[in-house]
Order: sequence, then structure tokens, then C-alpha cells
Amino acid sequence: MKQTKPETLLPISVVAARSGLSVSAVRFYEERGLVSSRQRVAGRRVYGRSVLRRLAFIAAAQKVGLSIAEIQAAMNQLPAERAPSPKEWGQLSEPWKARIDQRISELEELRRSLEDCIGCGCLSMSSCGILNPQDEAAAQGPGARWRMPPEPTPPGAGESESAGNPSEVL
Repeated sequence: MKQTKPETLLPISVVAARSGLSVSAVRFYEERGLVSSRQRVAGRRVYGRSVLRRLAFIAAAQKVGLSIAEIQAAMNQLPAERAPSPKEWGQLSEPWKARIDQRISELEELRRSLEDCIGCGCLSMSSCGILNPQDEAAAQGPGARWRMPPEPTPPGAGESESAGNPSEVL
């Protein structure tokens, strides 16, 4: 007959250190039902080793951009008493790939916009894809519509010094 050894229980301080989180973050996730302690030993929380995988999953989900509520809904689909299998993790994270692909697409578009503007110096409010996408300012009439905020005037500087501040005029 094969004997199973008892699961190693970890105090919250060890869970926090191994997961790279603070003790208060582990408690926060427990309050939200994302992880659970097994019992209390001498009044202190202890966790099964599987909590480390759950915390790693939470961190990955947050990097994807999921909210705590979305993570909680996902975690509710997983077994609480053991670490999920790679297949279970894969099924759960599959829908997130579209979200990552969307973010990649947005960042690539931002890169293209920046590449068009680097070194341009045109200050064209009618064609600038960053400051005036789709020529939104055209409906307001000719000329510049937005300006950079003025630089702060150093204490004691006279009005004549700030009158020619180039950031006030485009």
C-alpha cells in the first residue's frame, strides 16, 4: 500500500517571499477569494504549496490587463484544493490571447505613429496622427488649436523674460 506524505504547509511569510508579494497582498487575494489558507497553526495562516501557482497565475493575469473581478471569475473555475493542471491553465488563459493580440496591435500602431513624427518638426495640426488624429481640430477653424503648457516661470523672473516663451505659441 502506497503511503501519501502529508502536504507541506507554508506560513504566509514564506508564501509572500516565494511569490514575490507582500504579506498584505497575499491577505488581499485571500479576502477576495482568489486563494485560501488551509488552516491556522498557532493562530497564523498556513497555505498549501498549490497557492504559489495560483499567485503566479494572478500575476500573469494582471500583466495581461485583467481586473481583479475578471481574475476572480476565472479562478472560480479552477479547483481550490489543488494546483490546476497545465491543461486547465491553458483552457482558462486561451481567451486572453485575443486581448494580448489587441494590445500588441495598439502598440504597433503607436510605434508607426511615432516613427512618422520623429524628427519631423512639421507642427502640422492638420496631418499629425498623434496630436490631431483624423484632423479633429479642423472643425474649430484654421490655426493651431492646442498648445503645450507653458514652462513655469522661475521665482523673481520679470514679465519681460516670460513674454517670449516659445511653448506658448505653436
